[in-house]
Amino acid sequence: MSDLFEFYVTAAPGTETVLRDELCDLGFRSARLNSGGIPFQGREEDGWKACLHSRVGQRVMLVLGRFRADSLDDVYDGACGLPWEQFLTPAQTISCGAYAHPSCGENPDFVAVRLKDAIVDRQRHLFHGERSDVSRTDPDLRAFVYWGRGRATIYLDLSGEPLFKRGYRVSGGEAPLKETLAAAILRLTDWDGQAPLMDPMCGSGTLLIEGAMWAANIAPGIFRQRFGFERWANFGARQASLLKEMRGEARRNAAGQLPKIIGCDLDPRALELAAENARSAGLAGKISFRPIRLRELSFDGQRRLVVTNPPYGVRLDAENRLFQEFGNAVARMKNCRVAVLAGSPRCLSCIPLRPVERFPLKNGNLDCQLTIYEV
Repeated sequence: MSDLFEFYVTAAPGTETVLRDELCDLGFRSARLNSGGIPFQGREEDGWKACLHSRVGQRVMLVLGRFRADSLDDVYDGACGLPWEQFLTPAQTISCGAYAHPSCGENPDFVAVRLKDAIVDRQRHLFHGERSDVSRTDPDLRAFVYWGRGRATIYLDLSGEPLFKRGYRVSGGEAPLKETLAAAILRLTDWDGQAPLMDPMCGSGTLLIEGAMWAANIAPGIFRQRFGFERWANFGARQASLLKEMRGEARRNAAGQLPKIIGCDLDPRALELAAENARSAGLAGKISFRPIRLRELSFDGQRRLVVTNPPYGVRLDAENRLFQEFGNAVARMKNCRVAVLAGSPRCLSCIPLRPVERFPLKNGNLDCQLTIYEV
């Protein structure tokens, strides 16, 4: 393979634009906007850099090969011709996944099986009958095939565990917001990392912790014990030394100057979890967590970002009271930019303002809307 690789960073629906902007900020000038994820080209270590520094991306994938595929046999034949031995030995384990466009007329599970067959059959040929075992829970290498409209693309997953698993979370409480989505929300608000930040219904603190890490330039992957690519056959002493230098540089570049960051919640246990998560992220004492009711909130007129993901799915009467109290709190604010990730439209109906921006997003499988107001 050449020294220049093609990578693909997957994105949650609605976050592609901010992911593209983030990758450009990281120096990947070939990053271009694309539905579902952002492709870019770079050296081997640029893929590692994306794993270590991307706050918005869900996974970083290496494009191993593309080829014409009009049938399931074509997928098998094309995959057989790829250099799997550069990344995988028979002593290592694999898992395979697939997407098959409806026009292919094949079950994605069958396509994944054929990808696995291609890998192990090539191994048997090269390694005197030896082959990798399949591990569905903790494989050394994760491979994926995207097949549609007569073309197949084979990817290797550099991330291992998805990138929202930063490694700092002690507990998420109930229905925690994914870290990658929280980071995307902050970028969509145009927050500059310097204005005070507040979440009046902070739960386990994900939005505030992600904001503090961004403002302090703490690499989101710095707490990860290991990425997927560190388990590949081509990751040797030289690569380990380069990655160690990369991690060391990321730690040295972290800054200690943060804006005022405040999290409020009515649930004392949620505040305890938020404080534990902040300490685990190296932010002890950097975020103020306070047990304050929405109707007790006061605002001094200093320019700030108020961002929150209100709870929903509670009893209807309790939910209506909560949303009404939040709407009243927004009416009392001064000089604030307010961003609400709404899983229930009733929340927005209680806010007595006209939105300046709306962004459709997905929180897991739930359709949500990030709505932004200027007060």
